[in-house]
Amino acid sequence: MSGFGGARFLTSVAMPAQFPADEGAEVAFAGRSNSGKSSAINAITRHGGLARTSKSPGRTRLLNYFELAPAKRLVDLPGYGYASVTAAERAAWLPLLETLRGRASLRGLMLVVDSRRGLTEADDELIAWTHGGHALHVLLSKADKLNRGEATAALRAASDRLGGRATVQLFSALRGTGVRQAQDTVAAWLSIRQ
Repeated sequence: MSGFGGARFLTSVAMPAQFPADEGAEVAFAGRSNSGKSSAINAITRHGGLARTSKSPGRTRLLNYFELAPAKRLVDLPGYGYASVTAAERAAWLPLLETLRGRASLRGLMLVVDSRRGLTEADDELIAWTHGGHALHVLLSKADKLNRGEATAALRAASDRLGGRATVQLFSALRGTGVRQAQDTVAAWLSIRQ
């Protein structure tokens, strides 16, 4: 069982002054719009309605914080890519992301990538943004949509493209594939006993 049973919504951040106190530890979840970030958070915490999910891209517009234990947090970032958001909204995210990157409490980033699409240039930009400063783990989501051969090929292609810059695994919130491995990674980064 996961040690995240007390997970709860903490706050939404729309401007740098709204961040929680920079203490403890936090893990951010990032990825393209509709890659499955919110579903991954719900599966990892085993808390079905913790992060709101939607079939419409771009539903997460703010940085949403969830507390797993005192001073142990997850952060759901707005999706990037084809989200239907205005240029002004995108511009407002930049100071938030820069503030997040500079926080002493940020331990790592879980990058959620649709396994059917693989890593993109936008993902590479995010990896470059974090590289060297924080741990990075890639979840190849929606792995249930692939057959065994396709899944193996997707994992190999992602691993080759990452070139040691991050760890990577297959993941399916629907079928539970890789959930325990992702939980263990989050728990280790946050120093939470499972």
